[in-house]
Amino acid sequence: MNTLKKGLLVGLKTTWMLGKVIFPVTLIMTILGFTPVLDWLAKILTPFMSWIGLPGEAAIPLVLGNLLNLYAGIGAILSMDLTVKEVFILAVMLSFSHNLLIESAIAVKVGIRMSVILAVRIGLAVFSAFIIHWFWQGGGEPAKYGFVSEESAPLSASLGWGGILWEGVTSAFFGVLQIAVIVIPLMIFIQIMKDLQWLNVFSKWMSPFTKVLGIRENTSTTLASGIVFGLAFGAGVMMQAIKEDHVKKKDLYLVFIFLVACHAVIEDTLIFIPLGIPVIPLLIIRLVTAILLTIGIATIWKKMEKKQYARKAASYEY
Repeated sequence: MNTLKKGLLVGLKTTWMLGKVIFPVTLIMTILGFTPVLDWLAKILTPFMSWIGLPGEAAIPLVLGNLLNLYAGIGAILSMDLTVKEVFILAVMLSFSHNLLIESAIAVKVGIRMSVILAVRIGLAVFSAFIIHWFWQGGGEPAKYGFVSEESAPLSASLGWGGILWEGVTSAFFGVLQIAVIVIPLMIFIQIMKDLQWLNVFSKWMSPFTKVLGIRENTSTTLASGIVFGLAFGAGVMMQAIKEDHVKKKDLYLVFIFLVACHAVIEDTLIFIPLGIPVIPLLIIRLVTAILLTIGIATIWKKMEKKQYARKAASYEY
């Protein structure tokens, strides 16, 4: 009983902490979606689009996906006549870089610099688009879209300001509610695993993978949560792990670098199915990129630590 109580308390605290970020950002961005602001941002990006093989109007789903969420970006794509290659480029970009404001703000709550998160996510999105554009010669046929998610319905300004405000509040509320529905049971389950010593077993199972990535075993729960449930939920677990497991700053950064490239792999892969593109290559690109990027940064970080240690040792000799 004490385990359930403690898990519930931790889940509520984590939900409150994440909700303070999610609610206002979702409210503001939903309201902006009814204004010309997002279209104005899309026009600014139009000259850049040709460099990555996309038409100017493709800037709209990128702006919507990055400032709102993946559903908004996909909804915009479904309203356009694009080729398979163009849709695939957009899908890869949005898989790396979406919902930037909320997920970056959550990362800052954990202790990660926003500049690092933005640089990694936007950098991966642009780089992947450039590579696909220049090296994939196929995909010139028109894209055939499948079923359309109800959540991707276009925003209508005919609601009036009262309706728009209500739409923003309800979107923000359900965003926080969705977090609570997953985070609270997740925290209770993790607490049960801790009390029954299952986490130690789980960490040992994950240790070969975390070792390859260059991070410690005590990050395994965070990795698994982020990969399956998403960056926000992984952040919730990490917040608790920082307090209880004494996660080092280096491991904190490496875990989040992995998760910003590859998180919520089930949901974020399935929601691209309506676009009629091959989703398995999309998943493989995200996973391989996350692994290679994390290993690369861990290797560079380790070399820098050795150099700093050597300098300190040399200074003590003198």
